[in-house]
Amino acid sequence: MAKRILVPLDEAVPAETVIEAVAVLARGAGATIRLLHVAPTPDNVLDDEGRILAYADQEGARLEIEALDYLRRAAAVIGDVAVECAVRFGDPVREILEDAEAWEADLIAMATRGRGSLSLVLLGSVAEHVFRRSTAPVMLVRAAHGRPA
Repeated sequence: MAKRILVPLDEAVPAETVIEAVAVLARGAGATIRLLHVAPTPDNVLDDEGRILAYADQEGARLEIEALDYLRRAAAVIGDVAVECAVRFGDPVREILEDAEAWEADLIAMATRGRGSLSLVLLGSVAEHVFRRSTAPVMLVRAAHGRPA
């Protein structure tokens, strides 16, 4: 039974899609959930004339704060399960896999938009790449119909 469940969230698919399923699983197993958001690598923010408005480290701090706020809102619906929140920067597939290994995740649980398998291959979704490359088991949860993706 999984004791350390990594849940990457990116705001593209409603978080509750995977969180509801993972919370039930974690509650039954006494597991810890780690919510992870992978943000793009920050760069300097420039105005229209090329002047620096914010340096990359400042932009990174801003992105991290926004991501942690998002993850904490998602964590609020979990209830009585231990939850950690983490933010990483870079390529989503690489960062998810590295975080899973570093945190020693027993399971990676990800929401998908529910496209067919042919679309996944053609579009190369993050979930599909993580599924194929992960050494830990991966649980894919299809987004509920009728919710925006």
